[in-house]
Amino acid sequence: MSTRSQNLMPWRLSVAPMMDWTDRHCRYLHRLMSRRALLYTEMVTAPALLHGDAAALLRHDPAEHPVAVQLGGSDPDELSAATRIACAAGYDEVNLNVGCPSDRVQSGCFGAVLMKSPDLVADCLAAMIEASSVEVTVKCRIGVDEQDPHEVLPAFLERVRGVGIRRVAIHARKAWLAGLSPKENRTVPPLDYDLVLAMKRAFPDLHVSINGGIETLDQAEAFLAQGLDGVMIGRAAYHAPAMILMDADARIWGDPPSGRTAEDVARDMLPYIAAHLAEGGRLNQVTRHMLGLFAGRPGARAWRRILSEGAHRPGAGPELVERALAEVTPLAA
Repeated sequence: MSTRSQNLMPWRLSVAPMMDWTDRHCRYLHRLMSRRALLYTEMVTAPALLHGDAAALLRHDPAEHPVAVQLGGSDPDELSAATRIACAAGYDEVNLNVGCPSDRVQSGCFGAVLMKSPDLVADCLAAMIEASSVEVTVKCRIGVDEQDPHEVLPAFLERVRGVGIRRVAIHARKAWLAGLSPKENRTVPPLDYDLVLAMKRAFPDLHVSINGGIETLDQAEAFLAQGLDGVMIGRAAYHAPAMILMDADARIWGDPPSGRTAEDVARDMLPYIAAHLAEGGRLNQVTRHMLGLFAGRPGARAWRRILSEGAHRPGAGPELVERALAEVTPLAA
């Protein structure tokens, strides 16, 4: 595959949608490290878009592209209307959440609980596809509760493929809707990477991305080498973004090395921070996403401490970031 054709496939590496984490400030930071990786919003519920401040919920910087919006819901009409709103806002993809196990998601009858209702999911997706001017995709689990993933997952994929879905991201764990917290659901159920690989073999026409427990670019490259179309990384990309994203364009897409450093990224955030503060925002709304920028580097602890202790204080501004940056030991030439 040529580098040119690879460059047209941002889903080869993506940063997972994560509630309370992948907001617009986080995505702007991540885009400074990778021009290619596909970025996702936090999940936005269809009712929130229809009855709340859609402009605020969907706000994003043009620099974030390629960027996808993830919707939550289980009503085809609501999801259709929400899809139209998201497309009008300029997103590059609309994704349906069929994987989140949180209590508030279950109470709204969407997220992972929808793995139990594949026909409803299909109806929702069909409505979204009809309303959308961009690709509609799905993020799901391998199953929930007592379901047998080896039976449930292929049937689910067959059903969604039948309404026109061509790209799926599969979190390679079950979700236990009772007995485990959302946090535990991200770590306790065992990973079944082999099942996801088997699904790619069984559905060669689907673009399949794998998600769950992936912490390094080495792992990502290994999955791509085994035939998967994409890798979606969550917590590792948030807690140590430079380790995942700074070299991603070169290693995943074959671009020339950028030569940029995490220090460059921190400095490039300063004008963005200044603009955010000028709008009445607070420093910690941005810098909370920057705490892991120097993970594994000498001085990283001081960087985190200075930002954590000072960014919430009245009047805190870009100079605090510069003071924290001075504590980071430069990389050897």
